[in-house]
Amino acid sequence: MECLNIVVAQNPAELDGPQARFEWLAKQLQDNHAWAADLLVLPELFLTGYNIGANVERWNEAKDGPFAQKISALCKTHDIAIHYGYAEICNGKTYNSTNCFGALGERLGGHQKLLLPPGFESDHFATGNSCELFSFKGFKIATLICYDSEFPENFRHVRRLGADLVLVPTALDENWGIVAHKLIPVRAFENGVYVCYANQSSVEHGMKYLGHSCIVGPDGHDIARAGAKPEILQARLNKEHLLSARGRLPYLKDAETLPW
Repeated sequence: MECLNIVVAQNPAELDGPQARFEWLAKQLQDNHAWAADLLVLPELFLTGYNIGANVERWNEAKDGPFAQKISALCKTHDIAIHYGYAEICNGKTYNSTNCFGALGERLGGHQKLLLPPGFESDHFATGNSCELFSFKGFKIATLICYDSEFPENFRHVRRLGADLVLVPTALDENWGIVAHKLIPVRAFENGVYVCYANQSSVEHGMKYLGHSCIVGPDGHDIARAGAKPEILQARLNKEHLLSARGRLPYLKDAETLPW
């Protein structure tokens, strides 16, 4: 049965700009060869930072831009796939996006955030309009960025597309603990999927992050959960556990029988 070794890195939010963040990432990979991980998951807008105002336009780049190429090279050097958030410039618009590169440096997929909460994001980003899955190590993987994940319709949509694992890069501040502790485990449970929820920690330009990144199983129980400080989470995901959870409670199948 297929297995996937995954790492979630909860970075310190005060890292200032793409170069500092790339250097932090490179050091984590250099210092942690013992991970033996297949996939590393980083938070929402990891490459730029989240609470950065107009610097979003200053630091945005194409999906194959300079830092994308540097991260692709890191993947090859360390034989690991990396999934990270960044500000994407595409057709003259800026998106809150993700990129994922494989261990050979190839681009596996990406996502443009579908739903933007009021405030900073609505002022600076355009909205995406689709969810694309990619296959990796026998798992079908979807991405929903932060606010996307707070809508059950989005989780059910990617589950119907075949998702086994949903990656949720986020920038959740300390006022929204209910999302990390209650809502995300329910999303995993009601869809029979693994969820990796990757948040930042500490303070960025006055915004205090909750931290509390987590890896949740398809039964809704935490496999690993961080505290409020920078932390690295590790887990081994097993396809057998997916099949067991879905067999026990076939929510997706039974939902198709509803009269609406």
